[in-house]
Amino acid sequence: MNKQHFLLAVSFLTRVPVHFKQEIEDNALSEASGYFALVGLLLGSALAVVFGITSLIFPPSVAVILTLALGVLITGAFHEDGFADVWDGFGGGWTVSQKLSIMKDSRLGTYGASALILLLLLKFQLLSLLSGSFTQVLCALVLGHTLSRAMATSIIGKLAYVQEDAQSKVKPVAMSLSSHAKDFLVLTSLCTLFVLWLCMPLSFIDVVILVIALFITRHLCISWFKQQLGGYTGDCLGAAQQCCEVIVYLTLVALWM
Repeated sequence: MNKQHFLLAVSFLTRVPVHFKQEIEDNALSEASGYFALVGLLLGSALAVVFGITSLIFPPSVAVILTLALGVLITGAFHEDGFADVWDGFGGGWTVSQKLSIMKDSRLGTYGASALILLLLLKFQLLSLLSGSFTQVLCALVLGHTLSRAMATSIIGKLAYVQEDAQSKVKPVAMSLSSHAKDFLVLTSLCTLFVLWLCMPLSFIDVVILVIALFITRHLCISWFKQQLGGYTGDCLGAAQQCCEVIVYLTLVALWM
């Protein structure tokens, strides 16, 4: 495990202050992307602890809202912003250039605002349905934040990176995945699944269905981005992460409810 790459992943995906003792190399983000799932694992675990504590004081629905709010604060709504930008761009633009231009605009349009509201409402409702059991919420948050980041990161290299022109000021994004980054990404995801399968209310069939649902979502995201842009942007990866996170919650609710 490379400490600098891990800290870069933390700095990239969250608002947690990180100090680097040496200069960051140009290809460091591509290497750090292998740690994105690990950051998701730590974030999901922390949010589960917050839910457990707040649910002792407040009703479950309030605990869910506080948990979601803290998640947004820690990440700076990084992925939610990408999700909203994608819906604005794909919904409001006709050409690739128009879509990219809209996605770069800091203002939030009707498509993005509507999609973001529905996304947050869906997360709230799904986690509220699981809130009767702390172990179910823990499982959902850990799997949701870990596997969604693994799925989104795995899209890197599957499509071409798209930008409007060579001077476009786009959000930093990893351009490729090294074999080491891929291996660590897969290892983190598999270890998370295995531990939760042993300790939580997950059967082997649950795990299989969840993995299938995630890969279908990943395939649909890739097809969607390819159709709309001919490739992906940083916003697309954020949108894919949010879609996969919700799919985890949806699948677990369908299996357990």
